[in-house]
Amino acid sequence: MGSSPTTRPPRRTVRDWFVDPSIIVLAAFFSLLASTTVAEDPSVSDDALFADVSAGALACLALWQRRRWPVGLALTLLAVGTVSFYTSGPLLVAVFTVAVHRPLRTVGLVGVASVAQSLTGPAVRPDPDLGYVESVLLGAVLFSGVIGWGMFVRSRRQLLESLRERALRAESEAALRAERSQRLTRERIAREMHDVLAHRLSLLSVHAGALEYRPDASPDEVARAAGVIRHSAHQALQDLREVIGVLRAPDSDPADPSPPDRPQPALTDLPRLVEESRQAGMRVTLREKIGGASGAESVPGATGRTAYRIVQEGLTNARKHAPYAEVTVVTAGRRGEGLTVEIRNPLHRPVPPPARPAAREPVPAGDRGSDAPTAAATPAQTAVTAETPVTAETPVTAPAPMTAPAPGAPGPVPAPPAIPGAGRGLIGLAERAELTGGRLESGPSGRGDFRLYAWLPWPA
Repeated sequence: MGSSPTTRPPRRTVRDWFVDPSIIVLAAFFSLLASTTVAEDPSVSDDALFADVSAGALACLALWQRRRWPVGLALTLLAVGTVSFYTSGPLLVAVFTVAVHRPLRTVGLVGVASVAQSLTGPAVRPDPDLGYVESVLLGAVLFSGVIGWGMFVRSRRQLLESLRERALRAESEAALRAERSQRLTRERIAREMHDVLAHRLSLLSVHAGALEYRPDASPDEVARAAGVIRHSAHQALQDLREVIGVLRAPDSDPADPSPPDRPQPALTDLPRLVEESRQAGMRVTLREKIGGASGAESVPGATGRTAYRIVQEGLTNARKHAPYAEVTVVTAGRRGEGLTVEIRNPLHRPVPPPARPAAREPVPAGDRGSDAPTAAATPAQTAVTAETPVTAETPVTAPAPMTAPAPGAPGPVPAPPAIPGAGRGLIGLAERAELTGGRLESGPSGRGDFRLYAWLPWPA
């Protein structure tokens, strides 16, 4: 019934140093007013009066510890108040303190004790000016008022504390939301930058490395390779500008970043993407098995963009880790069943195929005229087209012309070193697929090749 360690105040505040002495003075003043008739009653002996006054003084001093032992102090003063008039003021203060600082059950216990004291006190020490019934009613009113006032103060303090905690919680949650928004924005920027620039920069690396390892290249071949590099750099800057425009859009959805003024890549752009990789010397087979009369154009925008980015990253990875290997890409699906994207390439790094010395450097489709010479291709290259019925994923091969042996050289020129990667491409693809409600799997398959597979939702 004493105070709980969890509810005991740790130390006295500045407010307590001001409030507690004031309450002690008020309690003493109330006791003097309530006991004036007792001091003038000739039936009360001087010794009894002195003992009563002394008890009242000690009770006022005990109020200094009312926050530490409120229940014990209240019960003690209730017992002493049965025979003492001068403890009435400190008794009311002690009961008020219990109502403010203790739970409802404890307050009810002290309230029952107060009722008992109100019934027995007038019988043990009758008031000269009041009868028994009036004394009982007066005591009941005083205790009820004090307990009710204390509970009101308690509830108000709890309300203020609750509002304060809510404000702190809201502030903390707002800070967490802002931090999460910043983190998502950074992840989104990193994902978009990686997906867009890794493809273009890997193309630049392939062509620049080919120039480095072909010191015997003719001026026309060097000019063509430089044109490809210029075109790829221009496209990289254009893609970067588009990505920044998307990320700056105020109401863009992270799962569906669609810029307001410039179209994003769609599934219908896969042939162009594959053609760019072929012009870089890769051997890529693309087969599209999209159901429905409207074909790939009926695929939802977010799903089509995600599929495009998956193929783009798959080709980039194949160009980095499996040069000279044949890559196959298959897209299939229909409404209500979903869209699947599968990219396959061998796990080993094949030896670069020799090229004809008279081969000319490949040029991007957009820069090539109707009568412009095209790059010499190996038989595997010439046999691979967008219409070739092959089911696979993303194989890559380095440009055959750039690996041709120099005149008089004993063998083929070694291939350029492998293109470095950030190591986050597949993780970003998995996150992108999850944003659209799909899934992504990657790793070696039982057929001795590397398989990148994704399923994306396509609502009916």
